Amino acid sequence: MEDDPANIFLLNCDVCCSFPLADMLEAHCGYGGMGTILVIKVSAESASQFGELVADPVTGELLHYAEKPETFVSDRINCGVYIFTPDIFLGIQDVSTQRKDRATMRRVSSFEALQSATKALPTDFVRLDQDILSPLAGKRKLYTYETSDFWEQIKTPGMSLRCSSLYLSQYRLTSPELLAKSDGGRTATIVGDVYIHPSAKVHPTAKIGPNVSISANARVGAGVRLIGCIILDDVELKENSIVMHSIVGWKSSIGRWSRVQGEANYTSKFGITILGEDVTVEDEVVVANCIVLPHKMLNMSVQEEIIL
Repeated sequence: MEDDPANIFLLNCDVCCSFPLADMLEAHCGYGGMGTILVIKVSAESASQFGELVADPVTGELLHYAEKPETFVSDRINCGVYIFTPDIFLGIQDVSTQRKDRATMRRVSSFEALQSATKALPTDFVRLDQDILSPLAGKRKLYTYETSDFWEQIKTPGMSLRCSSLYLSQYRLTSPELLAKSDGGRTATIVGDVYIHPSAKVHPTAKIGPNVSISANARVGAGVRLIGCIILDDVELKENSIVMHSIVGWKSSIGRWSRVQGEANYTSKFGITILGEDVTVEDEVVVANCIVLPHKMLNMSVQEEIIL
């Protein structure tokens, strides 16, 4: 590997957390194993949706791992954040070699071969959870690092809003200077955790928050109300428009007295409203619980629709 790294971070792309990588690395180096997994405690009812694991409470060693088991194993789950030494590649190679050997040694009839052709995994296909974590559990090679911070899995578009609110609340503790503040009538009224990019232009009569993120070069007009939303680059929100529990895509425009809103049900298909890039919502139009693809113009109110 280039630069011969001592350790490798592996992060699932569908998780949201505080990513305590420095603390994980320190623990990982202390363990001296092949890998360290970030884990968190969840309710017993929700644990089966994830990879459940059992760890030694003293040493942190991973003793047992089961991916989405049918019966309860543990209320500790895999967060999808890992640190490995380069030895992980030897483990991957071993799995691939063993699979090739099994395929070579086992004689099957033509009928069996035809039936299993679509079921057998390719010899070079390795599943981290079933092929690496489960077999290595209890062999003093894998360890755990438990976090008490926030963690969410992003499985629906609506979870983006949930995760945005978690990061904004994290800023309040770690980087409060990034959050917007009201300034006695000279700036917009700010409620709760709000981020406003320095290049955005916000009218002082607007009211923003809680849980709002406004990106670069956005323009927020007089009397605008924003709650629980993400406003991306170059968006224009005209006078007295309202955006609630929605994501407004790049270069979109919301007309005067228009309303773009969702239900704040982050796990539902239509739980929030999403406007793609360059969507125009004309004046006095209501868009509720909709997904609108890019480059569309809405001149009439819509509810619970996908606008193609």
